Amino acid sequence: MTTVNNRKPNVILILADDMGFADLGCTGSEIRTPNIDALARDGAMLSAMYNCARCCPTRASLLTGLYPHNAGVGHMGANLGTPAYQGFLRNDSATIAEHLRADGYRTLMSGKWHVAGDFESRDYDSWRPGDLEHPTPRQRGFDRFFGIMDGATHFFSPHYMMEDDSRVEVLPDNFYFTDAITEKAIGMIEDAVTDEQPFFLYLAHTAPHWPLHAHPEDIARYEGTYSKGWDSIRTARHETMNATGVFQTTWDISPRDTDVHPWDHEENPDWEASKMATYAAMIDRMDQSIGTLVATLKRLGQFEDTLILFLSDNGGCAEFMAEDGWAQFYPDTTHDGRKITMGNVPGLRPGDAQTFQSYDKPWANVSNAPFRLFKHYVHEGGISTPLVAHWPNGFQPRSTAHAACHVVDIQPTILDATGATYLKELGGHEIQPLQGESLIDLLRDKEWERSQPIFFEHEGNAAIRLGQFKLVRLHDQDWELYNIEHDRTELNNIIKGEAVRAQMMVRQYMDWADKSGVMDWSIALPRLLTAWGMDNAEG
Repeated sequence: MTTVNNRKPNVILILADDMGFADLGCTGSEIRTPNIDALARDGAMLSAMYNCARCCPTRASLLTGLYPHNAGVGHMGANLGTPAYQGFLRNDSATIAEHLRADGYRTLMSGKWHVAGDFESRDYDSWRPGDLEHPTPRQRGFDRFFGIMDGATHFFSPHYMMEDDSRVEVLPDNFYFTDAITEKAIGMIEDAVTDEQPFFLYLAHTAPHWPLHAHPEDIARYEGTYSKGWDSIRTARHETMNATGVFQTTWDISPRDTDVHPWDHEENPDWEASKMATYAAMIDRMDQSIGTLVATLKRLGQFEDTLILFLSDNGGCAEFMAEDGWAQFYPDTTHDGRKITMGNVPGLRPGDAQTFQSYDKPWANVSNAPFRLFKHYVHEGGISTPLVAHWPNGFQPRSTAHAACHVVDIQPTILDATGATYLKELGGHEIQPLQGESLIDLLRDKEWERSQPIFFEHEGNAAIRLGQFKLVRLHDQDWELYNIEHDRTELNNIIKGEAVRAQMMVRQYMDWADKSGVMDWSIALPRLLTAWGMDNAEG
């Protein structure tokens, strides 16, 4: 599809990292996101977009139009010995960039790649991006790349940055990752426009993924905002959602997570409030950067004919930043030699370059309001993201759409919008058929109904969404069944009264899992621990 001036539209795909459903102004948050909100207001917002519960699998699915296992990233970056779990993109998949470059697009990427296998923690000088199990964006269809190969980085002092095929080893004193990837992306766009070439930009943020790092002036904007605590903020977000019609039904909010104590029992309220203030500042800064990007498109005369898509890779992250946990994978000094205090140390305010903290489960419970659970899980809190779409020359503003969609649908949507052909062969490899469905008619407020179920599996957590029903289970626990249109917060398990439906959905899930190469988590976990050199670790 080309637009009225016969010029192929540009496409910008923006991915946030570990941002919960309720963290945008347009979904009920107190966090200032006016630029994303404006794209939603003047375009479309989908309230039931699903991701794959974790960063690597979502990115693989998003880029290829295949479920994560079919794309080669059934878990994360470790190679567990099967094509579905090799940890990097399979050669029988093709990325959006590979399809669009074949159709004459300039293909650009700035930000986090993370679909290229595991890298040895802290032994950065031994890294060999570009070898067989560590393909770079430039090897998977992108003309330009600036960013990181792995899953997270210090925002002020990244441990390993790349530009195109080379490592960037000198950083300016005022470096901040969110700002830097946007600035590089703008330069790439300007070059494409100068050359009169349509462009595809994949802008893959690490914000608001830990560590909690933000500019002081952005943190100051939220000073005192969270002193009311997580119970109050979570309730306020839910009330705002209901008042503004984010969902088609005003579902009851799920109870506070059982692992989270009431705010009035918190022993370090000022510190906890400062963690959420820093997290909010990271989202605020990301929104500011999107505003800068939009202003650039307008200045270059490209805004009206650019399809912009914005979403998050999973729900809010409940991971606790222990010094001997996730933090051990990262340097404990900045590039200029300053000591970093690693981990969530009570009383140590996060935000500056010498801290390395996460916002933890209580605030993740706020980010995922009104849903249950978090990143890693396939209950609604782990897999739900709003999709914001904007394309003035492609569709008119529409009311919020509530049909169930999945990141596997992003590639077919972009191919539909651009008129690009889906490659059936690439580099001598036959490419698997697309598994997603184009959302263009849905964005245009036309009749649209999904023809296939949506499937989920991560770390043994499994689900299938079929029409208004969702069958879901935690690893090694019983299946649950919910009528999502009536109960998206998954509070009323109806499996006993719908045994026939549940059995049918279990069969569909098991058939998909078998065909996709899903590995039983009790088998996958020992392989993972061996790959990580943690054979004696507890699961």
